[in-house]
Amino acid sequence: MSFNIALTGLAAAQKDLDVTANNIANVNTTGFKESRAEFADVYASSVFSSGKTKNGDGAQTTMVAQQFHQGSLKFTQNSLDLAITGEGYFAMSEDLASQDYTYTRAGAFKLNQDNFVTDASGNFLQGFPVDPSTGNTTSLSLSTASPIQIPDASGSPRHTSNIYSSMNLDSRAAQPTTTPFDQGDSTSYNSSTSTTIYDSLGEPHVVQLFFVKTATANQWEVYGTLDDVQFDTSGTSPTTPTPLDTLQFTASGLPDVTAPANTFPDFDIASTSGTPGTGLSSLLNNGAQFPNNITVNWSDEANTANKVPTQYASRFEVKALEQDGATVGRLAGIDIGTDGKVVASYSNGDTSFLGQVAMVRFSNSQGLSQVGGTAWKKSLTSGEPIPGEPGSGTLGTINSSALEQSNVNLTNELVDLISAQRNFQANSRALEVNSTLQQNILQIR
Repeated sequence: MSFNIALTGLAAAQKDLDVTANNIANVNTTGFKESRAEFADVYASSVFSSGKTKNGDGAQTTMVAQQFHQGSLKFTQNSLDLAITGEGYFAMSEDLASQDYTYTRAGAFKLNQDNFVTDASGNFLQGFPVDPSTGNTTSLSLSTASPIQIPDASGSPRHTSNIYSSMNLDSRAAQPTTTPFDQGDSTSYNSSTSTTIYDSLGEPHVVQLFFVKTATANQWEVYGTLDDVQFDTSGTSPTTPTPLDTLQFTASGLPDVTAPANTFPDFDIASTSGTPGTGLSSLLNNGAQFPNNITVNWSDEANTANKVPTQYASRFEVKALEQDGATVGRLAGIDIGTDGKVVASYSNGDTSFLGQVAMVRFSNSQGLSQVGGTAWKKSLTSGEPIPGEPGSGTLGTINSSALEQSNVNLTNELVDLISAQRNFQANSRALEVNSTLQQNILQIR
């Protein structure tokens, strides 16, 4: 019997050594969670045995329990490196169509040959679908999740629909000596400003606005050209110079408009008049068009109150000059927020939401089944995965350009290693003593 008791002690000490060695081996494994060997005594008796004299039957391993406390973060220069701060796991699949998910906290991701986000084993990172413009999540179910793919195509062009312009016109300026207005003669206007707009093909065109002071006090006329060709509000080139708008200021230098407006009314430049190739589009010769009328707004895009046109005794100054079109863009970068939203940035200034990193939690993380590769699968004791947005409820947040390191404390493991070694030696000694005693008995004559 003592042989068996010592053997169970050796087996328990060996298991403790194995678990400790595995922890030490994975001290630098990203997302690794340390394990702890848990033991219980073996005690068996029957109704006819005396419990008062029973000595026990040794030790047994009851569980190798993983410890899911947070590991420290290591920051990197790769935006696809993701670390979870708090509770939660990334959902991964072995192939594009599979819904047999594994779960991990190892966020060392990279792009494969098809620009899908994968781990080192080729498993695909899952993401929830979002609205490309607003980033609002449209579903939080793993059944609708799909692998996240980073597009390698260029961003589509966007034609201009609005021009935003605001300025200060110098009240001290004199009326031009040359009339009528001629964009090629600088003596026929006081000031000018220009911006680049884009047609339906993304080709740039220069719109220039000219400001001409009139004989009427505090009044200015506005003329416009597209690529040096003058146009009027009908979008066509007039035979005689025709102003696009007339700006009338008060004696205080502010727009002379009725309340509650605080700036001049917007006006439209006709681009198609319902028929492609007419209006402002008729000035193009590249097969493109301006699908919508272009609205000139006398403000900035945010309609800021203090950025309205003024006429002060100060030099000409541009306060705002923006437009909402964009040319063809190239993928310039990928950003992943703490809420898991994946945003693609393009060289033309556009941004597009590609998805939201899918995160799940479990009612009992220690019930998860290990499958290797720092990954787990659900089990009966873990419960079903509960998906959610990062940062919502009890789910943690995502840190881009960071990795969660192993939560192994090397100092503690080395102390445990010494303790397990002593336990193994002690049980070995018990076997040796038992063997010596039996040998002595066999030698009795």
